[in-house]
Amino acid sequence: MVTSPIRPSGDFIAASQGKSGAQFQSPNQPKSHKTQPNGWVQSFEGHGLTPPALPDAPLFGTDGIRGTVGDVLTVSLALHIGYWAGCVFKARLPEEGPVILGQDSRNSGDMLSAALAAGLTASGLTVWNLGLCPTPGVAFLAAQTEAIAGIMISASHNPPADNGIKFFGGDGTKLSKALQQEIETAIRTHDVAAPQWQPQRYGQTLYRPDLVNRYAAALEETLSGGTGDCGLQGMTVVLDPAWGATVNIAPAVFEEMGATVITLHGRPNGDRINVNCGSTHLETLQAAVLEHNADLGFGFDGDADRVLAVDNQGRTVDGDYILYLWGLELKKSGQLPNQEIVATVMSNLGFERAWEAQGGTLIRTAVGDQHVHKAMVDRGSMLGGEQSGHLLCFHYGPSGDGTLSALHLAALVKRSGKTLAELVDDSFQTYPQKLVNVRVECRDRRRHWQQCDALMQGITHAEQGMGSHGRVLVRASGTEPVIRVMVEASDAEMVNHWTHYLVAIVEEHLAN
Repeated sequence: MVTSPIRPSGDFIAASQGKSGAQFQSPNQPKSHKTQPNGWVQSFEGHGLTPPALPDAPLFGTDGIRGTVGDVLTVSLALHIGYWAGCVFKARLPEEGPVILGQDSRNSGDMLSAALAAGLTASGLTVWNLGLCPTPGVAFLAAQTEAIAGIMISASHNPPADNGIKFFGGDGTKLSKALQQEIETAIRTHDVAAPQWQPQRYGQTLYRPDLVNRYAAALEETLSGGTGDCGLQGMTVVLDPAWGATVNIAPAVFEEMGATVITLHGRPNGDRINVNCGSTHLETLQAAVLEHNADLGFGFDGDADRVLAVDNQGRTVDGDYILYLWGLELKKSGQLPNQEIVATVMSNLGFERAWEAQGGTLIRTAVGDQHVHKAMVDRGSMLGGEQSGHLLCFHYGPSGDGTLSALHLAALVKRSGKTLAELVDDSFQTYPQKLVNVRVECRDRRRHWQQCDALMQGITHAEQGMGSHGRVLVRASGTEPVIRVMVEASDAEMVNHWTHYLVAIVEEHLAN
């Protein structure tokens, strides 16, 4: 049962405004921290913060800072990230306010949360700690409260040993590249290019799990529209939260909307998050949908910004199909500007050609939800996402939200009077596509894979061999130590042949 959202009390709001008493004074001349430390560095050294060991490669990847805990991602680094991020926020953001902090269920989450909060409060900022919360919940609350930023501790779909730190601005979108770069520069140089700052008091950490209820209520509102019409009565839905961030949200919200819910892996478990479950391992969900004769099922990743569906026949329904079906509904109601959907280079050609047959346009971007988001903003698009299930609909929020997407797909199925399997069969046939992840431990090799002559020649050979009947996509993951090799073609035998050929090259020249 999801309770009514609780607004911050006056005490909480007062504590978050004007809390540091910090004053900015323009120095006569900037000074290097190596000779005469400015106010930032004096404060830093006064706390006794020993600099962490830092990699040569950039800290910020495509989705925040991510890595194996105890390797790159340490308590010391998290403390410094919190402190220097707080300094940058105070120097650059026009208003003061709290920082929203959430986490998924990983065992390292409490440790990193404490370190980040210590750094943020040392910089003079107040932290609103949500505890267990989906990543889109942090984004939503950053935008809907007086918070100046949001931070999520999660490695998304990665295994339990990994973790990450994702930043959001006060508008709920991912923190700008410029601010990310300034935070990283400050971490590396122990300096912020800003007027000297003399801290007069510290911030504080306030535990605000009640705010998660506000996020849950907002999810329900997007479906009911305030009419009280729940819309999912009579449906049986199987949910797999993957032992992760939405274990307390997705089942409760679906039940509030009237569905009968069967939940798999439905408790927070840091040892088992994403392990053979959720959106990356749908087999158990598929079996459960068939066993319970359910209408459909949904598998989430560890932080619940992604979702994949399973139809009533137990078949996987990926992000391409969800975008197509959601796009048709928005198009029919006149809510899809220019009949346009934004997707990535990973989206299937079958999806693209089917959408074009509906009079629509598919805009492709590089892989990564930040690229999709930017293209949507630049073009005025309202719907976009990735085949992996990270979907954005600006009608309802600024970020990808697995629980939101699942709710709206379930409602779409209910309103259609058809099964999800029927809707999928009536949509399009995918081209055979195969994606193989080849583990490449060397970060430098991953980042500069295009300098491998053997692989570049192999890609050219494969593209010439398939001609207009297929395509190749090779890229380094921004979140995992792998090179991703994808081949798509009109013929499955062709796909298998060229995938095997390219994977062998990566294994021989980059993985060893």
